[in-house]
Amino acid sequence: MDRLPSVSLAEVVRVLHKAGFIDAPHRGKGSHVALYKEKGGRMHLVIIPKRQTLPKGTLLAILDQAGLTRAEFLSLLRELLWLG
Repeated sequence: MDRLPSVSLAEVVRVLHKAGFIDAPHRGKGSHVALYKEKGGRMHLVIIPKRQTLPKGTLLAILDQAGLTRAEFLSLLRELLWLG
């Protein structure tokens, strides 16, 4: 299993946008960012704290909220970093 790298808020948001998430209206105006996506008739709401670098446990909780596996997240992250 690949290890999760240290990632910033901006990188996580970019990956989730690439995965089909969009900004939640009227949410995330304080110290958090909110994104959502409908998937399989179910709404996935993801709350991300505004921090320079996200702790690993927080990142794992975000992936769980988003319904993404580590492998899916790492694949999307690599695509974004490769494309610049």
